[in-house]
Amino acid sequence: MLAAWAFLFWFLILADRVNLYLSTRTSWVVPMAAVVLSVAAVGRFVVAHSARPESLDLREGVVMSLLVAPVVVLLALPPATLGTFSAPKKATYSGSSAGFYWTFDETSEVNLLMVAAAQTSDEGSQVLAKRAGSEVDFVGFVARNADTPSDELLLTRYVITCCAADATVAQVRVVNVTPGLFDQEDWVEVKGIIYPIGRQVIVVASSIEEAPRPDRPYLTP
Repeated sequence: MLAAWAFLFWFLILADRVNLYLSTRTSWVVPMAAVVLSVAAVGRFVVAHSARPESLDLREGVVMSLLVAPVVVLLALPPATLGTFSAPKKATYSGSSAGFYWTFDETSEVNLLMVAAAQTSDEGSQVLAKRAGSEVDFVGFVARNADTPSDELLLTRYVITCCAADATVAQVRVVNVTPGLFDQEDWVEVKGIIYPIGRQVIVVASSIEEAPRPDRPYLTP
């Protein structure tokens, strides 16, 4: 069991999949766990030798099987990130939801975290309103709701503080989109002008181009 979990963590490192599950704040857990579990597995193997055989009872077998099951699942699943299916079910990111209040001045670059926080805070929307007309350059994946016009899209990124389980959504409405050019889940780079209207934020796109999925697909506040 220890060896199985050690193998999983080494696999995540070598396959460069750590960023699919953990934020930059907690990714250090994986290499540490890989080393500690490897040492523990070797140590357990060394001390497990005995002149008297011992059987594994049913209860122990079931418990160990359940503990190894997540390893099998993660190894079997293809590498993928959270997508449009989960977006409507996730809460919108806010500065306070991560345990801190975001601030930026007039010289700071406007990013998706700022936009998302402004959509959930009166103070944030007032600050972002001062940046109306600023040029922005956002990368995210395409999402659309049932009522999204064909010439618009919702540029989306997930925000994780610890791991994918605590993901919230950073999303901005993009207009001036060529209908039918991009599908759901497509990663794109949007350049344009930002216009906050109350708590709603709109980006009038000057260009939208396909982009590769970032090595770190989730944002970390």
